[in-house]
Amino acid sequence: MPLTDTAAVALARDGDSDAFRGLVERHSRAIFRLAQRMTGNPQDAEDVVQETFLKAYRQLGRFESRANFGTWLHRIAVNCSIDLIRSRKHQETGHDAADLDLFDGADDRLDPSPERLMLSAEVQARVSRAMEGLTAMERAAFVLRHFEGHSIEEISRSLGLKANAAKHSIFRAVRKMRLALEPFVES
Repeated sequence: MPLTDTAAVALARDGDSDAFRGLVERHSRAIFRLAQRMTGNPQDAEDVVQETFLKAYRQLGRFESRANFGTWLHRIAVNCSIDLIRSRKHQETGHDAADLDLFDGADDRLDPSPERLMLSAEVQARVSRAMEGLTAMERAAFVLRHFEGHSIEEISRSLGLKANAAKHSIFRAVRKMRLALEPFVES
């Protein structure tokens, strides 16, 4: 029977490396997905995942057991992603196929026409450029809200913001994305 996060954290604090490995295996996929959406490419996402779990391991003693371990880990990953985005100067060239899922029709996925593929490539390029135009905080808030489906309260906790500040970050990000994607988005 698998351990709960709370039980695994308690064992990991006492030096049980198998317990921590279980936490990594349980949460690494979600952290990678979040990091890839925030950073724009898989290589950076892998770096963020490693940094996230390294920081989590080092700070395990500071983790409050009444909190949700996954939420705490998400916050670390968001901060690591923001740090990485801030450290590079618009060098992103990665593509996120999931971005296109927002705009693609499900029925066209089985056998897309050449025109549909060309349109998808153009939309993907525009989405990538639009994401680059967001500040690190706007990008984090946008990804958490629109890709991860987090509530405003969860986003506020993850980013260390008040609810209104989180809402404003999302609002600014959506406005910038709409403007950048204007030919493809109805107003």
